[in-house]
Amino acid sequence: MKIQFVIGETTLRATIEDNSASRDFLKQLPLEVELEDYAGIEKIFYPPQKLATTDTPDGIDPDPGDITYYAPWGDVAIFYRDFGYSRGLVRLGRFEAGAVAQLSKLDKGPVRIEIAE
Repeated sequence: MKIQFVIGETTLRATIEDNSASRDFLKQLPLEVELEDYAGIEKIFYPPQKLATTDTPDGIDPDPGDITYYAPWGDVAIFYRDFGYSRGLVRLGRFEAGAVAQLSKLDKGPVRIEIAE
């Protein structure tokens, strides 16, 4: 499944994985969210409802471009820099090539997330 993040005139596409958290995330689309920078490593937002994590690993070591869900806080975290293993982190999907550089430059602002056609 493909989704897209629409930020002004920019559209960033991503491929979503097949797990309980990503299926719950897809059910909430389309979404209008505000991305916030967190620790100079990731952009975060809180989906309207928490996501299930029943069939997901205990944690992952995210890479730049990964779209993740941090179950303990209930936020979606989009990594634009490398980070180490985090317990409670679930991979929802991954952005296509070229998106990471654009993500790191985004200021706080509205983003529309939708299923790609």
